[in-house]
Amino acid sequence: MAGHSKFANIKHRKGKNDAARGRIFTRLGRELAMAVKMGGADPSANSRLRDVIAKAKAENMPNDTIDRSIKKAAGDISAVNYESATYEGYGPGGVAVIVEVLTDNRNRAAGSVRSAFTKGGGSMGAQGCVSFMFDEIGQILVERNAGDEDELMLLTADAGAQDFIVLDEGFEIITAPDDFNAVREALQNAGIEMINAEILKKPQTTVALTEPEHLKQMDKMLNLLDDDDDVQNVYHNFIEA
Repeated sequence: MAGHSKFANIKHRKGKNDAARGRIFTRLGRELAMAVKMGGADPSANSRLRDVIAKAKAENMPNDTIDRSIKKAAGDISAVNYESATYEGYGPGGVAVIVEVLTDNRNRAAGSVRSAFTKGGGSMGAQGCVSFMFDEIGQILVERNAGDEDELMLLTADAGAQDFIVLDEGFEIITAPDDFNAVREALQNAGIEMINAEILKKPQTTVALTEPEHLKQMDKMLNLLDDDDDVQNVYHNFIEA
């Protein structure tokens, strides 16, 4: 995808209506609860919780909402019964798709994801059928006016960043998953505002869809997955030609 689209996609996501933002906050609340259950409620001792908090703040989730979610999970840890699952498959035109869910009903989640694949002209496959086409990376996006380019490049390199990419609207900082937290904290401690900061799966190659029917089906699949509260993340290698 073109570099500027990374920023456009984030701004589009942040501009969603209240119902859509409510779904985003619901998903983040589940992630916060799971992080607390796995490593405790102290972010300084729980790197996963620190990462989810950073993701929540990047989505403009209010600090008091984040704090309430953490305290609620810590106070009623036995009630946190979500489990994670990953589904893989192909969309129209051979697009590779990975769907990550966090759910209290695995059968419901699997059925909903399978339905989205089918209605979108694709098919769900076996575990591992497309994951080898993606690399896990840490990605941080910073607007161009957030700081001096050379200083930011040096700061992030010293913290362990793998790459510093200059784009039309800002900077994309790439890290290994293990170094993500150190680089994010270096930017945070320097007072640099981040548009987005998360660990994600990046496709090694892309598939351009040109047929109108394929584009329509892909859009339907992504919308169905986006409307599903169990779905946390969707990764694909689709681009518009």
